[in-house]
Amino acid sequence: MADADLTSPLLASDHIVLTVHSSAAPSADGNPYRALGCEDELVVPPPATLDPFRNGTPVVEGLYEWVKTVLCLPVALLRLALFGMCLAVGYVATKVALEGWKDKENPMPKWRCRVMWITRMCARCILFSFGYQWIKRKGKPAPREIAPIIVSNHVSYIEPIFYFYELFPTIVASESHDSIPFVGTIIRAMQVIYVNRFLPSSRRQTIRDIKRRASCDKFPRVLLFPEGTTTNGRNLISFQLGAFIPGYPIQPVIVRYPHVHFDQSWGNVSLGKLMFRMFTQFHNFFEIEYLPVVYPLDDKETAVHFRERTSRALATALNAVQTGHSYGDIMLNLKAQEAKQENPSSYMVEMTKLEETFHVSSMEAVDFLDKFLAMNPDPSGRVQYHDFLRVLRLKACPLSAKIFSFIDVEKCGTITFRQFLYGSARIMSQPGFHQACEEAFAGCGGAVKPYIVEQELRDFIQPVINSWNADEVHEFFMLFDNDYDGRIAKNDFVLCLRRNPLLIAFFTPQPKQKEFEGNGVIEIV
Repeated sequence: MADADLTSPLLASDHIVLTVHSSAAPSADGNPYRALGCEDELVVPPPATLDPFRNGTPVVEGLYEWVKTVLCLPVALLRLALFGMCLAVGYVATKVALEGWKDKENPMPKWRCRVMWITRMCARCILFSFGYQWIKRKGKPAPREIAPIIVSNHVSYIEPIFYFYELFPTIVASESHDSIPFVGTIIRAMQVIYVNRFLPSSRRQTIRDIKRRASCDKFPRVLLFPEGTTTNGRNLISFQLGAFIPGYPIQPVIVRYPHVHFDQSWGNVSLGKLMFRMFTQFHNFFEIEYLPVVYPLDDKETAVHFRERTSRALATALNAVQTGHSYGDIMLNLKAQEAKQENPSSYMVEMTKLEETFHVSSMEAVDFLDKFLAMNPDPSGRVQYHDFLRVLRLKACPLSAKIFSFIDVEKCGTITFRQFLYGSARIMSQPGFHQACEEAFAGCGGAVKPYIVEQELRDFIQPVINSWNADEVHEFFMLFDNDYDGRIAKNDFVLCLRRNPLLIAFFTPQPKQKEFEGNGVIEIV
């Protein structure tokens, strides 16, 4: 071979043939959301190992339990009769106490409260009918003028009945409780503060009502279950802020249900089954402990810090761990149960942590779960790449692969609901997300008129979908066109991207890329 000089070609052959091997699996690298300011890779925390809602004995198991259930059936009938009679008497007494009372914004007159003692004694008899012949107490309720607010963990429907009998407090309850037959009337006699947990205006009004009643000694104590739902009693879940924003001293109270064969927590057990199991026990154990009053440190202490100190006191006394779950996780669990998923609890994501990090509401999380369930997850709760594309109406292309790879943090070719939700929430929470939606609509033609059409949408995203045919583009367009009129209004466009935030990648600048099709052979001559 002759010595090469500066003018000699580096390649001696006439041409070189390069073979590019393609893969159907999404193996694309790169972050498709850098234009939004999302620089780092997606981090999804591992699922919690604790399920704070699971009942330990959802069904009757073991010879002892079956024999006891059969032997107690006659007793259960007597208990059921006692329960019905006490409920009827209490209901009549409550109707008498409420008759003609119009001014419910002020404290209940004393003579009406005396009539309510009949209902309170009926409540104690109801507890007796459920097998709570005696109740173990530890500590004492603090005087109302010292601690006008009480907070308690919430395990079953038993503790509200007990508190009604013991303290006759004002409670904060969901609006749906008012429509419960018989019980709704009795709750109204407690001058209940109703709240719609999904409406910010309702929550703000509830806090004002709590503060007003706590500040007046003529009102009874205000009782709140800050968890907002029932748990299994072995753990605490996140506390809502409502009890702590007014800034009054709070007395924490814990309830326990010691058991061996029958877990009395409501959990994932139906009300009818739980009542039947209680009626067929010799005795059910119930313990209540009044803890020392927790005082606000000063006027500068935040409600969040006050909540943390109070929840720590409860968790320490209960010897329990507090998780990041909330009522939103119950909603996700129920949605997964409705979809007949094998492990519904795997769809819980500790909603409080998600809300604090990404400001995603429980209702939005449920909407994302609806979309994920449409992707046909397998028994382990994982979704394949092709099902992901089908629901989002995408075609396999480099950008689609990048989007899937972004949320496939395990790089195993499948995704879980936790990954899908965290990925969607992170994109939606980026500071530039809303502006990117506005600019995308304007870029598609919305800058000169209040709507865009299919051809304008195709022209705008053409650089990243050059392998899509007309039918595939049309299907993608129909995802945005809710009213099927061939036009996408601005509100529909932005709303669709909020419901499908991963799709914003198609409307933001992407690095130059080229698709290789055919036999994968490139000749360099």
